[in-house]
Amino acid sequence: MKNQKPYILIADDDREIRDVLTLLLSSEDYTTLALESGEALLDKAENDVDLYILDVNMPGLSGFMTAAELRRHYDSPIIFLTAYSGESDKVMGFSVGADDYIVKPFSSAELLMRVRAILRRRTPKPEDTLPPAKNRLPLGDLFLDLDSQSVLKNGESIPLTHTEFSILALLLQNRKRIFSPDSIYQAIWNDNAVGDAAIMVHIKNIRKKLGDDSRNPVYIKTAWGRGYYVD
Repeated sequence: MKNQKPYILIADDDREIRDVLTLLLSSEDYTTLALESGEALLDKAENDVDLYILDVNMPGLSGFMTAAELRRHYDSPIIFLTAYSGESDKVMGFSVGADDYIVKPFSSAELLMRVRAILRRRTPKPEDTLPPAKNRLPLGDLFLDLDSQSVLKNGESIPLTHTEFSILALLLQNRKRIFSPDSIYQAIWNDNAVGDAAIMVHIKNIRKKLGDDSRNPVYIKTAWGRGYYVD
């Protein structure tokens, strides 16, 4: 964090939107830098950034392309701003590593609520000492550390996004309970479901990172026609 305050980078080609976001976030005591393009944001990206807010439809690098490049180097959460509310657009956003998706026009209260929720899930840097055992959840050869929101597999760190970690933790904290895609979305985002396809993308990404075979999964099981669960 910059100056002990959450540091947020914004990219939107609409100056009015940039000004509104800067005003709103600054009122919450966040440090912000608003830029007019994805290229400019990538030039300023760094490990100290706590959150990226990206417009989807920008000239040059789109928000999706910018997010994909960010994910090659950084794991800080990403929120997309877009005028499009279709399920396919949201699936695309989540598939490139987005943590949330806000449709324009948005209310000030909604945006601040989403930002606060994302920053609460912000992954802190791992500490040298182990947290209490009650905050470490085992799953086969995995350990989920709820304090640092990190995942270890055979002692090796697995780089899940904040949303991916939240989904895995939800399932693990409710073993054997089957969650439909709608109930997963509502539990994580506290919002109306975006559609089955978006959750399927997240589950697919989690399985890939964990080295899980989707045809014979070890960690996240599929209850066909009903949803997902952990034994």
